[in-house]
Amino acid sequence: MLGVVIFGGYQLLDRQPEAAAGAQRIEITKDDLRQLAVVWLAQGREKPTPEQLRSLVDEKAAEEMLMREAIALGLDKNDEVIKRRLAQKMDFLLADIAALAPPTDEELTTWYAAHKAEFTKPPRMRFRHLYFASDRRGEDAQSAARTALPLVAGRPPASLTAANIADPFMFRDNYVDVTPEQMAKEFGGSFAKALFELQPGDWRGPIESGYGWHLVWIDSYEAPRVPTLEEVRPVVAQAWQGEKYREVKRRAMDEIRSRYEVIVPPLDNLKLDDLTVAPSDPGTLGGD
Repeated sequence: MLGVVIFGGYQLLDRQPEAAAGAQRIEITKDDLRQLAVVWLAQGREKPTPEQLRSLVDEKAAEEMLMREAIALGLDKNDEVIKRRLAQKMDFLLADIAALAPPTDEELTTWYAAHKAEFTKPPRMRFRHLYFASDRRGEDAQSAARTALPLVAGRPPASLTAANIADPFMFRDNYVDVTPEQMAKEFGGSFAKALFELQPGDWRGPIESGYGWHLVWIDSYEAPRVPTLEEVRPVVAQAWQGEKYREVKRRAMDEIRSRYEVIVPPLDNLKLDDLTVAPSDPGTLGGD
């Protein structure tokens, strides 16, 4: 025991300059140099000269020095940007852990069987339409469409001259391989719903969109279907990986949370009425 005390005291009182210098040593490896060169070349420049590479090394060393001095001064404490970045790096680390083991064929087949509904292909349709504009005809647009329906019934679109029957439409008169979601974005949800309930083979309608009224001819209809695993294997593998990542992260966070105690004041009694947000800085909260 006495020897340990004497040895420890000697080490504290007689620290060599070399040891102190070694504790602050900054080592630039060959990999670091290659990385500096890669970043340099990625900016569209020529291969760096020895002088330019030396300047890059000086910049990297200066950055490391400033980082160490900032940590020594405690500047990393209570910094939201640094906290967010470190949390993000931990998130990336967990994602890398989840990606270490790709799924086997058996795992992917089993997982896909349980998640087929997520990959069901929506119905698709090809159709043509005659348009009756509400902004032109007003309340008469619907009645005009109804009047035109028996005139065009049984006549294929190719035999009709739309200009003599309906109004010009600002977009297309012929839609190919469209889904309900696409049509809802272009015409509105109620139009898309009514459209995909129509039967092919003749003119149907009229159905209303956000633009007016339409008579519709369905050329073809493809019902929703579940694709085979081989058709969507890359997408399924990516989804499997995402679920695995969430599972790994959940387990990791459960383990991390078990090592911490979070103390929060009662939220029910927290007064927030006096908070104001500065117009010039929406992210800043302040009080009187």
